[in-house]
Amino acid sequence: MAELTPITVLTGFLGAGKTTVLNHLLRQPALARTAVLVNEFGEIGIDHLLVEKLDENTVLLNAGCLCCTVRGDLTRTLREMLPRARRDEISRIVIETTGLAEPAPILATLMTDPVVASAYRLDGVVTVIDAVSGETNLRDRPEAMRQMAVADRIVLTKTDLADPASLRRLFRAINPGAPVITARNGAIDPETVLNLGLFNPGSKIPDVAGWLRAEGHAHHHHDHDQRISSFCLTFDRPLHWLGVGTWLELLIQTRGKDLLRVKGILNLKGQDRPVAIHAVQHVLHSPALLTAWPEGDPRTSRIVFITQDLPRAIIEQGMQAFAEAAAT
Repeated sequence: MAELTPITVLTGFLGAGKTTVLNHLLRQPALARTAVLVNEFGEIGIDHLLVEKLDENTVLLNAGCLCCTVRGDLTRTLREMLPRARRDEISRIVIETTGLAEPAPILATLMTDPVVASAYRLDGVVTVIDAVSGETNLRDRPEAMRQMAVADRIVLTKTDLADPASLRRLFRAINPGAPVITARNGAIDPETVLNLGLFNPGSKIPDVAGWLRAEGHAHHHHDHDQRISSFCLTFDRPLHWLGVGTWLELLIQTRGKDLLRVKGILNLKGQDRPVAIHAVQHVLHSPALLTAWPEGDPRTSRIVFITQDLPRAIIEQGMQAFAEAAAT
């Protein structure tokens, strides 16, 4: 089977510095043969003109948010790029979202279209936030909060203009599992935001361990917006997929709008290899069987939940009940 083409979602609120970071990355050898999809909000799109690598690999998606008509445009564009990706003319795709984008529908789009899901894989969500306006945006703009909450990597910009100490504390409160990279005039090491290996069955296991850094953290919430929570459930004994899968399906059907992101690694009964799971709102991705457990790993099941208006107790009690029922 051909290698799935990785997709990096680059998001962040208006003025955070996404395009500056993207332009720096596109000049690096690690991003050779990268296609860029730029989404903008408004009647006249100009952000794509600011992307330095404006050639046949830069595509402007229709003006609008990626939660409605543009989702179809995104799917169509990815399908059209598929022949070039299979010929390795395109080795990676970066989707730069508008600052007003809700990130969850973008991730759901990558997971629901059968052609897209069979050819591409989500490599990670990179969220750019600036030290000058970051706290204000997180307090006043729910889009900024959700962009930060679902990030796999957080890129901090404009630290020369403002002290980011209090902003870093907010990062640890709402998304403790995401490493923070500081950009200097938009410059970052590509290796810190690429090849994260998320939800790729062929990825190295240490990458999986990296996105489960939230293990052991208690229930976290943001000082300004207690509606969003991040927590990790850990199970020492092997789980039955019937119980876990049934509960997740029920949770998604009844409270899907409140599930910003779910990602985890499971130790299942009858399976000696770890299984990765990934869900975004109303969409549960097919479980992926990974190659092996990391050396020295306790082989516990760990599931990270990032939710809005959905208490930890509801998820924990339901998961426990379904897991016990499946074991009887």
